[in-house]
Amino acid sequence: MNYKNNLLNIDERGVAFVTLNRPHVHNAMSAELIQEMQHICATIESDNRVRVVVLSGAGETFCAGGDLKWMESNITKTRAQRVKETGELANMLAALNGLSKPLIGRIQGPAYGGGVGMISVCDISIGVDTAAFGLTEVKLGLTPATISPYVVKRIGATHARRNFFNSRIFKADEAKNINLLTDVVSANELDKAIEKEVNMILKCAPGAIASTKKLIDYVDTHTAADNRIYTAANLADAWETEEGKEGIDAFLNKRKASWTES
Repeated sequence: MNYKNNLLNIDERGVAFVTLNRPHVHNAMSAELIQEMQHICATIESDNRVRVVVLSGAGETFCAGGDLKWMESNITKTRAQRVKETGELANMLAALNGLSKPLIGRIQGPAYGGGVGMISVCDISIGVDTAAFGLTEVKLGLTPATISPYVVKRIGATHARRNFFNSRIFKADEAKNINLLTDVVSANELDKAIEKEVNMILKCAPGAIASTKKLIDYVDTHTAADNRIYTAANLADAWETEEGKEGIDAFLNKRKASWTES
């Protein structure tokens, strides 16, 4: 399907490349982009061919946050309409965060506000060493409300307090130090670094990855007692899957598993 504000390409390996495609406004998020991204997430989730997703931006900027014209239009709307608009943004972030396939952020340039939120829902995020970042909402008299659950979980409350209150701009090395970025590379090494992550994922069982993503969310939000029950059942279930049987047999017989590229 063709999209106006995003690009979706799925290669023969099952790698889905999703690109924010509004470079003329630094990939700022509009209502249309947000709706399209929700549709893309649903498409990816329902496509069993897709095994990993790479999220990037067209042009020099990853994502400048919310489109100011979109923000301006919300001022004249009713409260119910504004809640609905912000709810769509929340739904988009939840859809990206909830993908059962690994989501890799290819951060080729700066990210501000909602763009930092987009990075925060990625499982892995690799950025160029020239990129800059900022949580700039309060400078506009707004709050980082919709992205805050993901950003706070990603960088922690201490770093959120440091960066939410002053709209300061920080560089890639600091973004890595506070765990916003997984790794920092030069621009000419970015695609190589992304490809390395993709190839490692393609060697692993897709069903096991999906189950592990759920596992991480569960153990992060439940008590030790609940986790003991859940994790025991999770591993027992894994042993019963065709993937579990195939993976163990492939290891013991020194052959490649069926999901591994030849």
